[in-house]
Amino acid sequence: MAASLFQEIEVPNQKHLTDSPPFPAVLGPNSALSPPSLADFTSAIKSQKPHLESLLHKTGAILFRGFPISSAAEFDQVVESFGYTDQPYLGGTASRTNVVGRVYTANDSPPDRKIPFHHEMTYAAEYPKKLFFFCEVAPGSGGETPLVLSHVVYERMRDKYPDFVERLEKEGMVSRRVMGEEDDPSSAIGRGWKSMFSTDDKLVAEQSIATSRAAELGVKLEWIGDGSMRRVIGPNQPIKHDKSRDRKIWFNGMVTSYTAFGDEVTFGSGDALPDDAVYHCLHIMEEESVAIPWQKGDVLFIDNLAVLHGRKHFTPPRRVLAALCK
Repeated sequence: MAASLFQEIEVPNQKHLTDSPPFPAVLGPNSALSPPSLADFTSAIKSQKPHLESLLHKTGAILFRGFPISSAAEFDQVVESFGYTDQPYLGGTASRTNVVGRVYTANDSPPDRKIPFHHEMTYAAEYPKKLFFFCEVAPGSGGETPLVLSHVVYERMRDKYPDFVERLEKEGMVSRRVMGEEDDPSSAIGRGWKSMFSTDDKLVAEQSIATSRAAELGVKLEWIGDGSMRRVIGPNQPIKHDKSRDRKIWFNGMVTSYTAFGDEVTFGSGDALPDDAVYHCLHIMEEESVAIPWQKGDVLFIDNLAVLHGRKHFTPPRRVLAALCK
C-alpha cells in the first residue's frame, strides 16, 4: 500500500482533551515522501476523503499546514477536490467579497474589530455543514481564527445554568436586529438590507422571505421610518442534536448578538435573557477556545455543526479567504 501523503503533526496551542485526539487535528506532508505539489495534494484529498472525513468527525476541525497553496485560485482547487456542493451565503449580515469561483473574503470588517464565536448561518434553514478558510497573507500580528467545540459549551452551560438551558430548549430564542439600507464597512455585521436581498424594493425583500425556507424559521421584516429594517428571527431552537455524534450542541448566535452587536435577544416568550448566563457563556467560549496563529498557505477545514469560530483583531496585513459547503 502506498504511503499516505498526510502525516499528523503537533503544533503549539492545540488542545489535548481526555480520550480525544488533539483539537484541532493538524496534518502536514509526510516527511518520508518528496515535497508534494498542488496536484499531489488535491489528488490525495480525493483518494483519502473518507479518512479525512473520519478525522474531521472525531476532532471537529483539521488544519492543513505545509502544503503548496499560495493563491485564491489554488485554494479554490483544494475546495473543489473535496467534491462538496457550494453553499450560497444568503441572508448573512457579514460583508464578504467574491474573489474567485466559490472563494470569498472571510469578513471585510476592519482589523480592530473582533468577531465573536459563532456557527455559520445558524439563522438559516439550510446552513453550511463544512467551512474552509485559507491564509493567503499571514497577519502582521494577531488575527487568529479561534475555535471552540460546541458540545463542550452546551455541557458546561447545562451544568452551570440547567434551568436557563431547559427554558431555551422549551421556548426557543428570538433575535431582533436593525439593519440600515446601505452597507456599513466599519461593522463586522455591516451588510445593509439592500445588499442582503439584492434589491432596493421593500416588497421584493418581503417576497424573498415569504417564498424561501426562511419563513420556516419565523423570519419577519419590520420597516422603520428612516428606511432601516428590523429583521426578527424566531422563535427557533438554539440547541440542536448532532445526530452523527449523538450529542447536543450549542448552535446559536446568542452571545454574538447580545454582547457584541447589541441585538435584542429574548426567550421565545419575549422575556429577557439573564445577563449572567449570557456573559458566562462568553466566558466558557473564551476559556475552552483554541487559537493557532495563521501561517501563509494554511487551510482550515471545519465541521460547522461541531465547532464555533471567531476572529481576533489584528495588525495588517492579513488576508484570510473562505468557502462554505453543504
